Amino acid sequence: MKKVLLLVALFIVPVVAYLFFASGVNSFIKLPVVTEKIPELPLNWKPLSGNEIQLKNKITILGFTGNDIAYVEGNITNLAHKIYDKNKDFVDFQVVMVAPYGTEEAIDKIRKQLSVNIDLKNWHYVMANGNEIQEYYKQLKLIGGLNANHGTSTVYIIDKELNLRGRKGKNKKGDDEYREGYNTISAADLHNEMADDVKVILAEYRLALKKNNNKDNITN
Repeated sequence: MKKVLLLVALFIVPVVAYLFFASGVNSFIKLPVVTEKIPELPLNWKPLSGNEIQLKNKITILGFTGNDIAYVEGNITNLAHKIYDKNKDFVDFQVVMVAPYGTEEAIDKIRKQLSVNIDLKNWHYVMANGNEIQEYYKQLKLIGGLNANHGTSTVYIIDKELNLRGRKGKNKKGDDEYREGYNTISAADLHNEMADDVKVILAEYRLALKKNNNKDNITN
């Protein structure tokens, strides 16, 4: 019993405290599920890298670029600096951007620019046709929608079990909150709300990992 209490004190308590105090913006202890079990990326979609990309068992920031890559270049840059670069070394973290066929050259240009200062090993682009992208987005069951270019400035947090996470329901203060995604146009939105929510979901998985490791240690 003493061994169990010691493990709790050393490992679990600090992580739980982190969930409470990591940031003052998010009032949820655990990031709520907005949509349960979104579809996996279709097998016929083509990763730009040529390597298989899936959402399952990854913590994913999912975005939709649309046809006009030059128009969203600033959005992509904001996301890369404010969110991706700070979390890219977390195990199983990735950014996946769904883009229409025909934008490959423009995407390659942005990748080369960003890669000068940021390691993009966990940032992926997956190509599909516009109608397929629209149909896939509908299955996310969100209030928002894609524009005529098959894109949106909003990005979404997807957990390892394919649940779309955000803010839904009553927070600790008893106030109703709803947020299904994060606006990449707004550096403040990314720096505050999204950065905070990403901290919370990463802390969830850190806590789960520590619990599993502790069980193994106790068993052994």
